[in-house]
Amino acid sequence: MLAGHLLFVAGCRTPIRLFPDRAYQQAWLKLKRGNLSGARGDVDAALEVFSSPDTDWNLRFTQLKAEILVRQRSTNDALALLASPLRPSLASSELAVWRKLTQAMAYVYSLRFSEGQELLDQAETLARQYHPALLGEVTLRRGTLAFWRGNAALAESAYRRTLELARLQHDPFLETAALGSLGLAATKQEHYDESIQWNQQALDMSRSVGAKDSESYILGNMGWGYFEIGDYDRALEMLQQAEESSAKAGSTGAQIDWLIEIGGVEYYLRDYAAAERESQRALTLARHLDDKSAITESLNNLTVVALRKGHLPEAERYNDEAMALSIASKDHPGELSSTLLQARIETRKANYRVAEELLATVFTDPAAETSLRWEAQARLAEVYRGTHLTAKADAAYRLSIATIENARASIEDEELRVAFLSNAIEFYDDYIHFLLAQGKQRNALEIAELSRARILAEGLGAPRKPSLPLPDFHPQQIAKPSNAVLLFYWLGEQNSLLWIVTPSQISCLTLPGAIEIDPLVKSYREAVLSGRDVLEGGNSDGEKLYTLLIGPAKNFIPPGSRVILLPDGSLYGLNFETLLVPGPKPHFWIEDVTLTSASSLTLLSAGRNSPTANSSIGTSIGVRQTRGVHPRYVGATFDTEHRDPAGAFRDKNLLLVGDATQAAAEFPALRQARAEMAQVGRYFAESRRAVLAGPQATPSKFLASTPERFAYLHFVTHGSASRAHPLDSAVILSPDGDSFKLYARDIVKHPLSAYLVTISACSGSGTRAYSGEGLVGLSWAFLRAGAHNVIAALWEVSDASTPQLMDRLYGELSRGQDPASALRAAKLSLLKSDSVFKKPFYWAPFQLYAGS
Repeated sequence: MLAGHLLFVAGCRTPIRLFPDRAYQQAWLKLKRGNLSGARGDVDAALEVFSSPDTDWNLRFTQLKAEILVRQRSTNDALALLASPLRPSLASSELAVWRKLTQAMAYVYSLRFSEGQELLDQAETLARQYHPALLGEVTLRRGTLAFWRGNAALAESAYRRTLELARLQHDPFLETAALGSLGLAATKQEHYDESIQWNQQALDMSRSVGAKDSESYILGNMGWGYFEIGDYDRALEMLQQAEESSAKAGSTGAQIDWLIEIGGVEYYLRDYAAAERESQRALTLARHLDDKSAITESLNNLTVVALRKGHLPEAERYNDEAMALSIASKDHPGELSSTLLQARIETRKANYRVAEELLATVFTDPAAETSLRWEAQARLAEVYRGTHLTAKADAAYRLSIATIENARASIEDEELRVAFLSNAIEFYDDYIHFLLAQGKQRNALEIAELSRARILAEGLGAPRKPSLPLPDFHPQQIAKPSNAVLLFYWLGEQNSLLWIVTPSQISCLTLPGAIEIDPLVKSYREAVLSGRDVLEGGNSDGEKLYTLLIGPAKNFIPPGSRVILLPDGSLYGLNFETLLVPGPKPHFWIEDVTLTSASSLTLLSAGRNSPTANSSIGTSIGVRQTRGVHPRYVGATFDTEHRDPAGAFRDKNLLLVGDATQAAAEFPALRQARAEMAQVGRYFAESRRAVLAGPQATPSKFLASTPERFAYLHFVTHGSASRAHPLDSAVILSPDGDSFKLYARDIVKHPLSAYLVTISACSGSGTRAYSGEGLVGLSWAFLRAGAHNVIAALWEVSDASTPQLMDRLYGELSRGQDPASALRAAKLSLLKSDSVFKKPFYWAPFQLYAGS
């Protein structure tokens, strides 16, 4: 009957009374793997068996429970468990070292840093003399103390030492903790590239040792890093996974951290109800644990949401509590955040002198994070606007933008730089509206342009930190040679802007905000993608979008105009040609205009100001000095006649890639690929074309074919677009070993000289638009590599209709039409056909993107 009286560790069959050491080690293993709930269940079961406080096993399991409670941020409960002193005989034991480590962390999380420091000093003395194997734990917690004190550099030094010790001791769990902590410190120091690298190593290590529950910490920290650089979609995905995992593991402290971050991400995604809900959840949990730092951060989130909603008394109430907590607990970062928020409240109350003093204390504080400094500088401009000190306001805005630009330039990884402006774009918006209020339309457009296509421009020779005034900013000169109308959009939450640039003037109009435009774009795009006949059906969204986006500018755009479109936000995913022009005879806008999309006025201006910009592109060759790349074909995308002489076209050379061998089930062979390649190829002399088809159409053979020497590149294949990692978008080619994808990240590394790249594949334009940078995917990658023009698809393309469209496209090119006119003619041939292909689903996915 003995078995009936035995207690068992959850998840195993180890009798605690007979094998306490094994039960103890198993509980520790669960704790190391991040399973706090499981570890605590085991410990509570053991303490029922070893209930006498005088036994060694009671002391051990009590100590372990206190460690679990600290990691759950129940610091007061942990300290209460360890209130009684150890017996003198255990004063130099391993248990004594752990006791001090646990107590030290409880004090650190309670913001009692001096007491935590003293206990860590004592723990280190004991460890050095008696238990050197615990020195790694000591240095890890020294790093955490430094981090919580706001000294990320000192924290990094401690974490690096921890990593060394972990590797010397072959302790994978300590190594995982050190790697993840280094990622955290790097994020705090705004070393975002380094942060991602450290966290990825930590994630790989945690998975290698089966520490699945510990992944939540690493994913959460990675999510924070992505949030800091403005990649909100990826941040939200990781943070939600981390929060769910932490809740299951019973790690309430970590769960609070992730809820706070989720609230911040939701705010920037403009889901204010979700931001308030998650922040309130975090606040409730933080109050339960009496976690003062987390309470402060939750209150800060709620203050920002209340300010956004215009609930000033509520915002003031939240912020007053946060400020009081920060001061009482000597939480300087929290105090700085609350000071900035108090300044915003005072500005709303027109207490400008008080607001100015508060903001100055923030951006002059050397401990203030960069994002806090640039916001304080921009908020100071608001104060000066309120007091009609326009010169001072202008200077403050420029200082804020300079701070943003310096921070952005410090990021080495291009994919991280792409997302960076998401966190700061609202301050560009504020400055733009300030300039417009003074009637400075051109200056406002220049600031808007400053945020556009930055990574794209850098790859083509532009400096990483541009200076104002922009050297190649000549909007009207772009419009003059082709008599084009430029439509430059800027989407704001409540109101948007449209600059109309013609050869003779620059005008700026106010449009509805993204809050009204975005749902219409989404609804109309879904209608087009469903294959509906939106023209015959009289789609109201299509007409309303035309009225909102084009209607205000229609007097500047007579029928037959050439239009260069520079979209923003959700408009990147909208083909403007499909908009429905209302009237007695409704029709698609493509019937009125020839449309080209672009990302940047500066790039267009630079291309048209170059000595060779209007030269023939027959056999003439120019060298692009800014990058020292291979000689490239140079040609005008918009010369005066909009035509490329037919004879010159016959002298062009073509690299034709496609009809790939099936490499994966999700990418079946394209039945019409061979026919399309034959149709395209016949427009070029055999000696002027190279073909990679079937098994030869591999990524490695494309890269080895010196694609920079071709004027035309044409891909007939599948394409994939990655929303989470846009540079993982790929052209799907034939298998070459394990590889069959030509990634966007590889394309940008190989300079091109193509006049036109055509990606006859699905979603070649990409699926994700970044603030300023636009859609990032295959088309962006080819432009970034140096292509003058790229034709790519916004959505899935039909294998049935595409060969017919491409045949007409190259037929028009061979007759001397420029790419924009040729593509329009090809689309109209489908639109005017008496077939299913007249629906925009079939002719509208392809767009022309102009680069330099």
